[in-house]
Amino acid sequence: MKHNKIILGVDIGGGHITSAVVDTANLKVITGTLHSAKIDNKASKEAIFFNWCEAINKTLYNLPKDTIVNIGFAMPGPFNYKDGIAILKNNDKYESLYNVSIQEELVNFINTKSVNMRFINDATAFGVGASLMGKAKNYKKVIAITLGTGFGSAFIENGIPQISSSNVPHGGCLWNKPFKDGIGDDYFSTRWCIKRYYELTSKKVSGVKEIADINSAASKKLFNEFGVNMAEFLTPFLKKFNPDLIVLGGNVSLANAYFLPVLTERIKNSGLHIKFEMSKLMEEAALIGSAKLFDPNFWNQVKTELPTN
Repeated sequence: MKHNKIILGVDIGGGHITSAVVDTANLKVITGTLHSAKIDNKASKEAIFFNWCEAINKTLYNLPKDTIVNIGFAMPGPFNYKDGIAILKNNDKYESLYNVSIQEELVNFINTKSVNMRFINDATAFGVGASLMGKAKNYKKVIAITLGTGFGSAFIENGIPQISSSNVPHGGCLWNKPFKDGIGDDYFSTRWCIKRYYELTSKKVSGVKEIADINSAASKKLFNEFGVNMAEFLTPFLKKFNPDLIVLGGNVSLANAYFLPVLTERIKNSGLHIKFEMSKLMEEAALIGSAKLFDPNFWNQVKTELPTN
């Protein structure tokens, strides 16, 4: 019996999930298949899986039950991407999934008989998609950076994420690299902006957009610090990888008008000449990047390089 086969791209964020059928040959999300759901990332394992599959099962709704479903997940770290095991701990999201095999347990919530799963870091998926689809496709070496509930990054060369190359940091990521009194993720995320705004004003805000809309002396000071810090943090890695382009995505990047000028100025003053682009693709890039895991040529180049922590 011949079975239908489809590829899903699934993007899991700090507070949402988006699922869609992807045409990997033409790098397109299939119209009418994209569905999203809000997630309480502090909920129980069962509640999280149920909410994830709200979106996934809507994407699968009109498909024959005997369809073989290949799902590429863009997943935040830390995560064992090779074996599909969550190791999210002490990072304020999805902690109920610690040491849970997503590959083995999520299938019980998906409305289909045959499911294959592969996993990739969410920022890496975004970087892969952006390097294939957007302005970045015209550049050989690209660094993709996502700024949102966490700080994500990917080093891409000729469309392939670089994990163990000598010119990229360990694991091909930046979020866990030391910076000042902590790590990169502590300084280049929504929570840093909220915390820093409170330190400056004693006022609580809900997110970065609110800070940007206030447009006060305090918010300007905050974004200037953000840009200065990012330049200081990134410069050593940029000198080593020497990218042609940096692509920014994520909700914090929407406030780029406030921090990008000082960021680019500081990087230029360090002797580097690197272009910056704001991605308009956002989650579409992550969906396509995760679905690429089922492209045989792409998979053969990345499967042995998938991080395990």
